[in-house]
Amino acid sequence: MKALQERIRQQGEVLSASVLKVDSFINHQVDPVLAMEIGQAFAEHFQGQGITKVLTVEASGIHFAMAAALALKVPFVYAKKKKAVTQNEEVYAAPVYSFTRQETYQISVSKRYLDGNDRILIVDDFLATGAALLGLKEIISNAGAHLVGVGAVIEKSFQEGRRKLEEAGVYVHSLARIQSMSPEEIVFIDEAAAPKETASV
Repeated sequence: MKALQERIRQQGEVLSASVLKVDSFINHQVDPVLAMEIGQAFAEHFQGQGITKVLTVEASGIHFAMAAALALKVPFVYAKKKKAVTQNEEVYAAPVYSFTRQETYQISVSKRYLDGNDRILIVDDFLATGAALLGLKEIISNAGAHLVGVGAVIEKSFQEGRRKLEEAGVYVHSLARIQSMSPEEIVFIDEAAAPKETASV
């Protein structure tokens, strides 16, 4: 997605070889027009896959999951990181280690909102280590639902997330794949030159 790549180059801040700050338009202050374009891009890529729900983890993936769900005309569900007092029903849960926050937390989804009839698209803002996405995969498996694939807005392709997901049999589609980055330069993998990916059915 060229428009997204240009925004990352113009407004992204590379804090280190592995840390990219995009909070001026992605995950703190959000550009709603870009968010809707991202959702449409995911919907177009995964069209025809019979998706019944879009799933993400709170909080920074929520707006992209909602945009994709709106374009697909299906509900979206977000896994909670902390159990609310109003959440007294049974849940599907999985532990997730956050490298950003250096802590392990439990994500959960009410059993009322996932079942064996669902075909799920996971959407998230970043794919780096893949920990949160593998946690969501575990929840989907426990629900007996089918994971169609993962849509990541930004992928740090030099980290192990894609490899771990693909080794687990998960199809991954990212809109901006970063091959390497430094304060001087961000290099994207040219997906136009790569073979077209096909989602599993």
